[in-house]
Amino acid sequence: MRLTVFGANGGIGAHVVRQALARGHEVTAVVRDPSRLDVRHPALRVTTVPALGDPVALAPTVEGRDAVLSGVGPRRRHDGPVASRATRAVLAAMHAEGVRRLVVVSAAPVGPTPDGDSFLNRRVVLPGIRALLKDLYADLRAMEQAMAESRTEWTAIRPPKLVNKPLTGRYRTAVDAAVARGYTISRADVAHAMLEAVGDPATVRRAIGIAY
Repeated sequence: MRLTVFGANGGIGAHVVRQALARGHEVTAVVRDPSRLDVRHPALRVTTVPALGDPVALAPTVEGRDAVLSGVGPRRRHDGPVASRATRAVLAAMHAEGVRRLVVVSAAPVGPTPDGDSFLNRRVVLPGIRALLKDLYADLRAMEQAMAESRTEWTAIRPPKLVNKPLTGRYRTAVDAAVARGYTISRADVAHAMLEAVGDPATVRRAIGIAY
């Protein structure tokens, strides 16, 4: 497949690029600073855009692609609506170029607390996280709403706490829900789930919770 990856030099995006290339896909990696993407491959094209909020600038990066994957998000609590702003521009660029499949990273607290979760998680941990990071989750909710209002065949992957551990390919998932008692997931396995979702019609226009 021909894939475009936004946020390709981020914690999840870089894993998406490496795993996609390992699977034999042709990848266009969209970055702001190409020196930060330490990947070289004959099937990889690295392209730089000045800003992710301009659909006209993004259109050439998605032209002729089979799917688009995005790991774009804020690096700090007060970075502003990074994910929603970028995703709206990506959606507009995809619409202009006739590309329909989109897979993005969201977050578990954006959705409802899962049935069967622990009392501590339901009453203390998740409410505390949602309050502390309310601006970040508001941005991700706006991103998901923009996708829901589009005609794009989107999937939102919703992980809990991200950790830097090796790829396993073994994790639990839940459709339109968070994974009960699922507290962590590696960035590498989030990337794996994103690539699995690309070809899975059951994930289209769905949010997929993921955790160990």
